[in-house]
Amino acid sequence: MFTNHTSAEPSRKWTLRCFLQPGDIGYIVSLHGTLYAQECGYDQTFEAYVAAGLAEFIQSFNPDPDRLWLAEVEGQVIGSIAIVGHPESEAQLRWFLVHPAYRGLGLGRALLTEALQFCKEHNYKTVFLWTVRELSAARHLYDLASFKKTDAITHDIWGKTVTEERYDLHL
Repeated sequence: MFTNHTSAEPSRKWTLRCFLQPGDIGYIVSLHGTLYAQECGYDQTFEAYVAAGLAEFIQSFNPDPDRLWLAEVEGQVIGSIAIVGHPESEAQLRWFLVHPAYRGLGLGRALLTEALQFCKEHNYKTVFLWTVRELSAARHLYDLASFKKTDAITHDIWGKTVTEERYDLHL
C-alpha cells in the first residue's frame, strides 16, 4: 500500500509504505538512536531498547492486528510509525518518528492519521502510547488527535532522568 504526498519542493516528495524491505528495521533503530541522542541526550541503551522492541514485533508480526508504516524519499526511510495489537481491542502506537529535515511538512500528521485509520478499520476500542516529556511536537499531534494523558513516570533510564507519559485515545 502506497500513499503519495507532495510538497512545494520536489526533493521533499515522500511516500508511505507498509511492507518491509531488508535493512528497514536496522535503519529505524539507527534513526531512533541517533535522533534521540541528539535531541534528548539519550545514550546507547535507548537504541538497544528500540532494537529489542522492534525485534519482538517482527518475530511475532501478524498483519491483521499489527502494522508498520515507513515514510521514504527516493528510497531513503525518513519516518516510521507502528500499531501493535493487544488483547481486548487495545492497540499500542510505537516507533513514531520523522527525520528533522522532513518535519513541518505534514508527514507526522499523515503517519498518525494512517495508523489511527488502521485502528478504526480493525475495530480497536483504545489506542495507547508512551512518549517522553521532551517531545513537544509529537505531544501536540497527540493532543490534536484527542489523545489524553493518563499516566506519567519519572525514572533514570537511557542515561538520564526521563519522564515518560502515557496517552490514551478511545475510538
